[in-house]
Amino acid sequence: MHGLLGPVADPKRPRPCFVPGYEASAWFGVGAPRGTSPEIIDQLNREINAGLADPRVKARLADLGGTVLGRSPTSFGKLIAHETEKWGMVIRAANIKPE
Repeated sequence: MHGLLGPVADPKRPRPCFVPGYEASAWFGVGAPRGTSPEIIDQLNREINAGLADPRVKARLADLGGTVLGRSPTSFGKLIAHETEKWGMVIRAANIKPE
């Protein structure tokens, strides 16, 4: 379950690219503990997406530079897997180690 705040092009702000082919953006999602029943997940997803569809919420998030993209639990899981793989490759390529 999740509502994603996607990137919004702002012509006043340059978008530097330090790693070709990569874009860094912020997104927010809601997760539940492993083992949460599918019925609860579906209900939370419906309610969260309904709230994110509210024109006042969309307008406020747009004022902050975000775009609401309500998604299904499955697509949110795919997003997390994709982001984990993408940034894992960057971390390995740059030999980044925890301090």
